[in-house]
Amino acid sequence: MRAPQQSRALAVCADVGSTYTKVAVVDVDDGTLVATAGHPTTAGTDVMAGLGAAVTAATAGLGPVSPSWYVCSSAGGGLRLAVVGYERLVTAEAGHRVGLSAGARVVHVAAGPLSAAGVRELRAARPDVVLLVGGTDGGDREVLEHNARRLARWRTPVVVAGNADARDEVAAVLSGATIVDNVLPRIGVLAPGPARAAIREVFLRHVIGGKFGRRFARLVRAATPDAVLAGVELLADHTGRGLLVVDVGGATTDVYSALPPGAERGTDAAGTLARARTVEGDLGVRWSAPGVVAAAAVEKLPHDAALPDAARRRAADPAMLSGDSATGEDVALATLAATVAVRRHARGEAGGFGRRDLTDVSLVVGSGGVLRHAPAGDAQRVLDAVRSDHGGGWPVPRAATTVVDREYVLAAGGLLAADHPAAALALLRHHLCVG
Repeated sequence: MRAPQQSRALAVCADVGSTYTKVAVVDVDDGTLVATAGHPTTAGTDVMAGLGAAVTAATAGLGPVSPSWYVCSSAGGGLRLAVVGYERLVTAEAGHRVGLSAGARVVHVAAGPLSAAGVRELRAARPDVVLLVGGTDGGDREVLEHNARRLARWRTPVVVAGNADARDEVAAVLSGATIVDNVLPRIGVLAPGPARAAIREVFLRHVIGGKFGRRFARLVRAATPDAVLAGVELLADHTGRGLLVVDVGGATTDVYSALPPGAERGTDAAGTLARARTVEGDLGVRWSAPGVVAAAAVEKLPHDAALPDAARRRAADPAMLSGDSATGEDVALATLAATVAVRRHARGEAGGFGRRDLTDVSLVVGSGGVLRHAPAGDAQRVLDAVRSDHGGGWPVPRAATTVVDREYVLAAGGLLAADHPAAALALLRHHLCVG
């Protein structure tokens, strides 16, 4: 990284996570990463304090510059989304897939006409946003209209993306809802764009603003997983490469995949996305560490006999061992979490996007604090375990290189993709070694 001149156009790209805020300063003329810094997230008091401290540290010594701010956030638990659909295997599943692609954590999925008990279950899930879907365009509209009436008195924001023929009726019942094009206009055709954009807008306006105030909400442009997926999409669009990203966190392990052109071999009734994300809420190296051990046992993955106790200690004290390097126990948990998460993603299990053929993936990217802080050899072994997992029931990549996103440039690249695509692509290419 080189010292900036006063005339350089800089962007502050900040990822405000649940525990840590990461900042990257990027030259938007050429995509150079100028500086990075981090600070514990101060969501419990004033989230702007931690963000301001991280930005101050990153811009110290840069001179009299006035960078533009690009912020994404998963603080406060991120976006909690519930999906209500016509039936579980098609429209509700399509809504689930769209919700994941929008950066949400899907906390509840309901299918069919909502009963009083179903409404109570929906409320108990405490969603930030409800995605109401149902029926292909010109198909059944009764269930969608019934469920709209059930949600009429809700104060929780509702995004409606169902049968276009029911739009007027639903709009009359849900006067405050955001209504967009159908996520499943025809069987097997998944159209996530309008619903994804609407969910993002509701997240920024209601969730971020409601939790952290208008000042912070004005800065935030996306949920962090949404920004990362935008970075993945940018790389895929401009390189033609198949990508697999494994982000091992303290509470979840997220997997993103972008299939190369022509690699979608078949579809299902709920539709297939070329770019997809799944979230494994039981796989993490802190809060969810016991879930990693339990899942590894189900998958018959070998591990050290002392690992269950190490996992329990981490779940009891998520802030432990939070220094500058990952321990051997952290790396062991990360290896299991990454392996299980990618197996589930590729096999198309519940909450997935249908079976994913990752044979033609040529770049595997590892992300998350445990991989960033691990010695290079240990981080490589985590990704090698994923790349060589022949026992998981999914086709492994034939020839893939691996890299760790040590500077968290995927989120930064995704944040810059719309306004500065050339700089964003240069940033991602350089730091992720994409040819």
